[in-house]
Amino acid sequence: MAVAGALVAWQAGLPAQNRPAATQPKVSRYTKWLEEDVVYIIEDRERAAFQSLRTDAERDHFIEQFWQRRNPTPGTPENEFKKEHYRRIAYANGHFAWRSVPGWKTDRGRIYIVFGPPDEIEFHPSGRPAGGGEPATNYPVEQWLYRHIKDIGDNVLIDYDDAAKTGDFKMTKDPNPNGGKLIRHP
Repeated sequence: MAVAGALVAWQAGLPAQNRPAATQPKVSRYTKWLEEDVVYIIEDRERAAFQSLRTDAERDHFIEQFWQRRNPTPGTPENEFKKEHYRRIAYANGHFAWRSVPGWKTDRGRIYIVFGPPDEIEFHPSGRPAGGGEPATNYPVEQWLYRHIKDIGDNVLIDYDDAAKTGDFKMTKDPNPNGGKLIRHP
């Protein structure tokens, strides 16, 4: 009995990817598409419509139409929007992952996926000196500048800090305070 208990405790302590297959939850490709691939770009009405579908054929058709509506050059063999979207996810996962959190789930990853690469990045790994109305910090900070973000404005600054010095940079203020929901509240 003690051995069985130790085995269960040991398996519970393993990262999900190292646990035996029987203990890992099975996620459908449609759930993954909705909750990971397009979570930041799908509109609420599209999400509701997708969730109301009953068959895989309907879901496949919806996904095809979803990407077609965003295709900047309809009728061409390649959908540049879709290709760029998945490139951004891959970049976010490769550059912004933190511990066991994939890059697409981090604040920097989410902003990168939605808006693309910033036009400029200012990084202070040891903290930022005081200036420009900003107090000095003794922890890593990063500021992204986007020269223009549609429906938000020009010269948009997005600040991130790692106050705990763990490598997990959190967005510190919403660049669209008048109507955006860019900052996640846990």
